[in-house]
Amino acid sequence: MSTAIVTGQPVPGSSLENDLRSLGFDVRVAADSAEAETLLAAAPAGERVALVDARFVGHAHALRLGLTDPRFPLSAVPGAVTAQPAARQALTRAVARETSAGGGTALAVDSLADRIVTALDADGCEVHRPELGSLVAAVPADPQARNEARQAVAAVDDEAVRLKSAVKSRDGFFTTFFISPYSRYLARWCARRGLTPNQVTTASLLTALTAAACAATGTRAGFVAAGVLLIASFVLDCTDGQLARYALKYSTLGAWLDATFDRAKEYAYYAGLALGAARGGDDVWALALGAMVLQTCRHVVDFSFNEANHDATANTSPTAALSDKLDSVGWTVWVRRMIVLPIGERWAMIALLTAATTPRITFYALLIGCAFAAAYTTAGRVLRSLTRRARRTDRAAGALADLADNGPAASLVARSTPARLGSPFLVALAGTAILAVSLFSGVTWAPVAGAVVYAVTSGQALYRPLKGALDWLVPPLFRAAEYGTVLALAGKAGVNGALPAAFGLVAAVAYHHYDTVYRIRGNAGAPPAWLVRSIGGHDGRTLLVTVLAAVLTAAQFTVALTVLAVAVALVVLVESIRFWVSAGAPAVHDEGEPA
Repeated sequence: MSTAIVTGQPVPGSSLENDLRSLGFDVRVAADSAEAETLLAAAPAGERVALVDARFVGHAHALRLGLTDPRFPLSAVPGAVTAQPAARQALTRAVARETSAGGGTALAVDSLADRIVTALDADGCEVHRPELGSLVAAVPADPQARNEARQAVAAVDDEAVRLKSAVKSRDGFFTTFFISPYSRYLARWCARRGLTPNQVTTASLLTALTAAACAATGTRAGFVAAGVLLIASFVLDCTDGQLARYALKYSTLGAWLDATFDRAKEYAYYAGLALGAARGGDDVWALALGAMVLQTCRHVVDFSFNEANHDATANTSPTAALSDKLDSVGWTVWVRRMIVLPIGERWAMIALLTAATTPRITFYALLIGCAFAAAYTTAGRVLRSLTRRARRTDRAAGALADLADNGPAASLVARSTPARLGSPFLVALAGTAILAVSLFSGVTWAPVAGAVVYAVTSGQALYRPLKGALDWLVPPLFRAAEYGTVLALAGKAGVNGALPAAFGLVAAVAYHHYDTVYRIRGNAGAPPAWLVRSIGGHDGRTLLVTVLAAVLTAAQFTVALTVLAVAVALVVLVESIRFWVSAGAPAVHDEGEPA
């Protein structure tokens, strides 16, 4: 159990100790800093510990924000400071130094917790200070100030603030106005019954899979049920994040589950729609696979741009300034958020069209909407990149290289080819274009030759750090090339089962690429090199698929795609699950962009 050490003389009528116990702390009382140091040394080493001034007056939620958030090793609000095990040594040193400086006693007009925070700052420690807004957290110096602080506490509804803060500060139009107004209360209901965000995330996944199964029936009743269940799944998807914020139950595993399950739900639903259409005699597997490829490439554009620029210096441009100016006009904010088709708008559109129309119409609308959104966002980011003079860090370049997913073939080419062809983006663009042309040339072995050129250019593209203005586009180009190759060759096979097998292969590979993103976002590093080597990298898989298409019959090619999909899925899933279940990475909760 976490330990809270209350320092100073108890204040009659104070609810502080009860508030701390309600937050899960074992409360200990120290009359002065020397006793606080002794109690700190006696507290369990593997648990959180907090120092709180006995005169603290404030909302319970202010204490919750300051003392229980698992994302930060050190955190503080006025009158209270906490340390997780990773920062315990820093806190102990600061307390020992303050005890020595003060002779072991704490002045009545001084707050030991606040002095410790000042000492931690002086030591260069990063102390998180949560935004409290209208919440009160104070250490009154006299009875009059204490009375005023209590009146300020009574004037603000702690629970209303907590409910409001459970909702993302930035979200899509549909989510903000049609889901969050009631899903926050569902999050509170879950919190009061001891449900965890991960349990709600799992319930959302199961609901979406049920929706996919209903869509797979191919009946009008099944399509209507699928649309309703997909919206229900999205409500739960919003609820899990709101529950995490409401109860401050963040975790590395939870962030991974939330992000991974979002993709699994959407793509499983695409497969369900394709199966349902097939039952009615309409083959839309190519559209389903195209939608998955387009949506995944959109996400990679988002991830790559953000990773390239989030820690860049001199990171301003006229385009960014214009965007900020547009955001200052209320209605343009919502229009711009809607046209990028974030997950709320996208799922609402899919659900409505599923219930009212056919899978083919649903996929057509999805492809058109996602294509427009991709063109809009990518064009804006390209303009920003060309008009700003950002200096990207080594960390950003390393993240882009990890996102590129180069395999042994490209790496061997890069090492063995002395000539350098040009800038990474232009080299990657040329290789992708040559591969695309070869796929539609009509010559049996042309795709293999195109894949060889693609592997060469892939290695060349990463011969130097990806710090150019448009080098963040290299990973999206590679994703489009690999996924597009599988789609094109499966479509040319022209036999039943080829496109579903290709759908499975792209889904397995996309999972690996998403997993790479979530590891980087969680500061957990890229996947191990052996994993990338064992599944070939994007270049190796592209070359293998083109060779299989050239040497095998259409039926054999379908079997080969299926076997490859199963093999890749098993390897990446086993390693991913092993890593995330045992990961020692710090707890995270990435608000990110509404995707």
